[in-house]
Parts: sequence; structure tokens; C-alpha cells
Amino acid sequence: MSRLQARAKRLYYVTNNSSRTRDAYAEKLRRLGFPPAEPRQVFGSAYCAARYLSQALPPGAAAYVLGSPALSAELRAVGVPHLGPGPAALPGPGPADWTRAPLDPSVRAVLVGFDEHFCYAKLCLALRYLLRGGPDCLLVGTNRDHRLPLEGGAAIPGTGCLVKAVEMAAEREAFIIGKPSRYIFDCLTSEFKIDPARTIMVGDRLDTDILMGNNCGLTTLLTLTGVTTLEEVKGHQESDCPTRKSLVPDYYVDSIADLLPALED
Repeated sequence: MSRLQARAKRLYYVTNNSSRTRDAYAEKLRRLGFPPAEPRQVFGSAYCAARYLSQALPPGAAAYVLGSPALSAELRAVGVPHLGPGPAALPGPGPADWTRAPLDPSVRAVLVGFDEHFCYAKLCLALRYLLRGGPDCLLVGTNRDHRLPLEGGAAIPGTGCLVKAVEMAAEREAFIIGKPSRYIFDCLTSEFKIDPARTIMVGDRLDTDILMGNNCGLTTLLTLTGVTTLEEVKGHQESDCPTRKSLVPDYYVDSIADLLPALED
């Protein structure tokens, strides 16, 4: 990354993770020894979701949020009123109590991000706001990542599981902010002048990084240090299905370290 920056290449970081703010990511990059990055170079699903709601909601309208303190912070930074982050409990012992509890009259959107406090009480409230508002109440998800891999082969459920729960209850589909949606790339191009023909998307997931890059007309480079195997790529490449073909990157490397020889002085 330092060698790319030394050659006047612009670097941007695009992440589906909604549990950190742009500032927190810039600090993490600094701590890990990456080239200095300003928060404005980081496009996370939390920031982009806040940006979307700030433009889509009428003045004074609020969002009911299933999400983290970071998602709340990004909404606050752009002036979107909201409620919901943190633990929640059912307002009584039975369904009659759950459906009669007061609702905030200003809520015009339900936003679903990563929420370690996700529970039935929140699902009930989300559904009630969506039923009350009908099509005029926005349903927005930060991403559809269904599983988050951890070291040693472990994994935890991702935000996509929470988004799907709300979609199933509401019987409608959410607008998705993060990869592979092109909206997150549109956020980047609205703030920086980007030529897709001279931009490369580097990532380790076919269904997010590579698919977004292909959808947006970028050159795509898969690194095999993540969840994707070369066998998966070959299976998609040999398929006659256009959907599977769209998951095939232009290039792949075992590791981004393989690019170092090409960047030597």
C-alpha cells in the first residue's frame, strides 16, 4: 500500500462492517502501520447508511435503528434523529402488550446493521414501524453478509441474518447499502473523482468485493487470503450461468504480497 501511494495511486477503503466509524477505521489503519489515511478515505456501511438516510428522509424524520454505537455515531454526525441502539426488552408479558406499546411518531425508516443486542423485542418494534408507515417507511440494511469468519475456522452470524429476519417479518425487501450494492461505490464517486476504467477493486470475497467491482465497471483482483478458494472461482468461470459468471475476478493472487515485485523501484 505504501508503494502504491508513493507512485501517486489513490487508496480508498470500502468495508461492509457497520460496527466502526470512519474515524475508528482511520485510527486502526494507523495502528496497523498502513499509509496515513484520512477518515474521508474510508467508506463503511455505517457512514454510507447515514449518508443515505440524511438524503432520503424528510426534515425532522427519524430512524429506528438495530445497530451499534458506531452506526449511531455516524447518524448523529450527519444530523439524522434516531432511536433504538442498545439492549431492549418486551413491553409486557404477552402479544397484546407488545402491539400496544407507544411508537415514536417521527420514525420514517428502519435501519438494520450489526447489532449484538438484536432480539425479539427489536424485531417486533421494527415490524410495527414498517406496518404503520407502509411503503413510506424506508427499510434499509447495511449489508447482507450472512457469516463473519474468525480465526481458527470459527464464525459468527453476520448482519445479513438480521436483515433477513426483518425482511421476512415485514414481507418486503430492504435497500442494501454495502457491497455488492453499487450505492457504496456511488458514495465514493460522489466525493472523489474516480475513473472506473483506471480503478482496481481488491478483495477476498466473490459475492461482495468482486461482484461490486464487476457491477461498477472496475478491474477486479481477488486475494486468496480470505474466505474464497480458487476452486470456487473455477466453478463460476466454467458455469453457463450469467449470475455465477459475474462473480469471476479479472485477476487473482495468493496474497497481496505477490504484488510487491511489480512495485519495486
